[in-house]
Amino acid sequence: MTPAVVLSGSVIIFAAVLFVAVVLPWTTISEEPSDIYRPRTPSEEMGRKIYIQNGCGYCHTQFIRTIDWGLGAERIARSGDYVKEQPHLLGTERTGPDLSQEGGEHPDDWHLAHFTNPRYVRPESVMPNWAFLGEEKIRALIAYKQSLGYTMADGRVARQKYWKEKAVAAYEAGPDRNVEWLHATIPEGWRNVPNPYPTTEASLARGHRIYQGFCIGCHGPIGDGMGPAQPYLYPPPLNFTILKGRGISGGILYYQIMNGITGTAMPYFKRELESEKIWDVGNYVAVYFIGQTDADQEPKGIDAAYEPVEGK
Repeated sequence: MTPAVVLSGSVIIFAAVLFVAVVLPWTTISEEPSDIYRPRTPSEEMGRKIYIQNGCGYCHTQFIRTIDWGLGAERIARSGDYVKEQPHLLGTERTGPDLSQEGGEHPDDWHLAHFTNPRYVRPESVMPNWAFLGEEKIRALIAYKQSLGYTMADGRVARQKYWKEKAVAAYEAGPDRNVEWLHATIPEGWRNVPNPYPTTEASLARGHRIYQGFCIGCHGPIGDGMGPAQPYLYPPPLNFTILKGRGISGGILYYQIMNGITGTAMPYFKRELESEKIWDVGNYVAVYFIGQTDADQEPKGIDAAYEPVEGK
């Protein structure tokens, strides 16, 4: 191969890459705002500046592709989502979760506890503390995060506020009314379903490990709702010990762990914990904090293949 051939080939390859990576996207990207776009408020813009200044984009992305459905996102990113943003904050690293649809995933008080110390609500988080920013800047940062997803996020935030009013009213009415309201929000079919897995040393050990990794920051080491996040949350985390004798079941615990309690700081875990882990942590709570369990009671179906054989 002569130098001329090498040079010509290099130019052709460079031109092809330039066309595919730069020219073609430039000609196909819309310059019009997307259907969910809305201008941000001054508080949200201030929060965006704080987000940029503190390098949050180094650990969080703000885009969803078709191959990212496993993250549980509801919308694929479109070019029109970013046309008004300078600089774009797409990011490349997902050390933390993608934030493109973060708005309304949690209520404001959850975010306040999270920014103060992420371990308060996510015990195994590697995210640094942001308490040094002060409450005013944290509030602005929260406003920005709640705007991510634009009008779709606005709908989720409004839903959080609607259910927070209901949750606060139930909590302030006393333990009986609070538990009654919590149970009433669960589909009837779930309320009488027992935990299908037997209580074994292994299952309780698994439940303990999951509780430490996901629940202890809010509900505390003894399940009384007095974890380190408690001072930031209202209504406060549920005190599991009040549930004894109030119609609790494995199905109720499973549903609330799986689906969360919108309006409160209790998030859903159906994207993070598979079914057996939810049953195990629910049974751990039932045995150690509530003092009663319906694990492996009737009505029951066929035991799972891996379960210990009775009498063995």
